Amino acid sequence: MKSIWVASLLIMLACAATPLHAQLTYERLLKAEQDPGNWLTYSGSYRGWRYSPLSQMTRENVRKLKLKWVYQMQTTHTVETTPLVADGVMYFTEPPSNVVAVDAATGRQFWRYRRVMPKKVNVCCGQVNRGVAVLGDRVFVGTGDAHLLALDAKTGAVLWDVEVADYRTGYSVTVAPLIVKDMVICGISGGEYGIRGFLDAYDAASGKRRWRHWTIPAPGEPGSETWPGDSWKTGGAPTWVTGSFDPEQNLIIWGTGNPSPVWNGENRKGDNLYSDSTIALDADTGKLKWYFQHVPHDVHDWDSVQVPVLV
Repeated sequence: MKSIWVASLLIMLACAATPLHAQLTYERLLKAEQDPGNWLTYSGSYRGWRYSPLSQMTRENVRKLKLKWVYQMQTTHTVETTPLVADGVMYFTEPPSNVVAVDAATGRQFWRYRRVMPKKVNVCCGQVNRGVAVLGDRVFVGTGDAHLLALDAKTGAVLWDVEVADYRTGYSVTVAPLIVKDMVICGISGGEYGIRGFLDAYDAASGKRRWRHWTIPAPGEPGSETWPGDSWKTGGAPTWVTGSFDPEQNLIIWGTGNPSPVWNGENRKGDNLYSDSTIALDADTGKLKWYFQHVPHDVHDWDSVQVPVLV
């Protein structure tokens, strides 16, 4: 069984012995770097640094760290979650698509949401889940059967559940969502199964989709000349790692994965935009503002989905 071992390093993120469940505003997310006692979003802040300025731990005292508590996950799947900590509550996912809220100081479980999964879900590398997003009194999570959920942060009850895509056609959601303003930004997985990739924005209150940006252009759209015939319909370019956000320019910056089919490029001759790229989208509309393709016509499954670091 897999375990999540949380030592004093994470306990330093807790800020109350008896936590109050988070009421996390967008304004707090904008200033997340000024709140190092919490970890409010997937990369710690919108800039994607994944770095904490906390200085209690040093080379001199690190040897004194001791185990504080252990939460045992009831799973044999690989664990890839990044825990969030908001006002003393730690939220994390456990495979395949469950969510847990615990007291960050003690590991005591507040609630656990368990997703009932279909018997067969197409995933390339195990039914992993990389984490949640939090806004207001809601926790948002994507699922292996390609749904996006809003859960009550106090109880774990489902507030809304929307289908992002049809999992039976190869789609899944393994990415941790990103909150931007009053929207939940959600990527997609399935580049090994002939999907057409996209990035979505959903209304955090209702679950209604605000916009969708396809990462593979349709005929007549800019970049479509890099996909011969009907190869664009199954072109891949999934968005399975959480991106970054530049509030000053109002840009969502996200990485895209491999083209499909992964190893055989004969039927998709061309650069295969916008696979293996960094894309920048207008946060309000999802319109492409700029892109950089790192690997044109990838036939080695390089991917470019890594978190963009903004400096």
